[in-house]
Amino acid sequence: MILDPVFYLAAIPAVLIVGISKGGFGGSIGILGVPLMSLVTSPIHAAGIMLPILILMDFIAVASYWSVFDRKVLMMTIPGALVGVSLGYLMATSVDEAMVLLIVGMVAVAFTLDHWRKVYLSGRAPKKAGHNLIKGTCWGLVSGFTSFVSHAGGPPYQMYTVPLGLQKRIFAGTAVIFFFAMNVAKLVPYFLLGQFSAENLWTSAALFPVAALATLLGVWLVKIVPQELFYRILYIVVLLVGVKLIVDGISGLLA
Repeated sequence: MILDPVFYLAAIPAVLIVGISKGGFGGSIGILGVPLMSLVTSPIHAAGIMLPILILMDFIAVASYWSVFDRKVLMMTIPGALVGVSLGYLMATSVDEAMVLLIVGMVAVAFTLDHWRKVYLSGRAPKKAGHNLIKGTCWGLVSGFTSFVSHAGGPPYQMYTVPLGLQKRIFAGTAVIFFFAMNVAKLVPYFLLGQFSAENLWTSAALFPVAALATLLGVWLVKIVPQELFYRILYIVVLLVGVKLIVDGISGLLA
């Protein structure tokens, strides 16, 4: 277990951010957790510590949103996500993570700007999208792959689900179940890659209380925030996360 107090100065805020996101509020803002923790340890070490915490958060979130989800979204995205996780494992030693981050970031920014262009130029909100098996499978695959290699699965998943305009609790509950399935699928590959050392697991356990409280806080925020504001926040988060991914991708390529 890590005993350095400086580590926890970064780790506790990181877990708080991820937990609120896991509770269904803020969507892909949870992607900031590993980079924040990486300020005091290596990114690989941070990812190994975070995965058991993510699983705990998933259990709490699934219990909080039990039976509140869109079955069609899960049927169209989870199969592709499982394929993406498998590809991520097979390509773990050869994939250029910086390029992945750059591409995902550019797509996320373009997605958000296109939405705002339609809203503000036409003066009305764009029509809700319908379910599409091809789109759902493709975005699920990209989400699974990017989640495995860099914990960046949020933006691709939201490319498919945000335009559907689901009721906010259904949106949150569906995301919770999707990422729970994907994180469980990542357990064996991460174990095979040596991510679960005794030190990592004990450090994860020390952060479990913070993780539980933060997840419940996210669930509560979804309940009290109005639907329209909820989606406005989602689009802003997707844009900000997209910008961060672009910066990280460019920095990685230059390095």
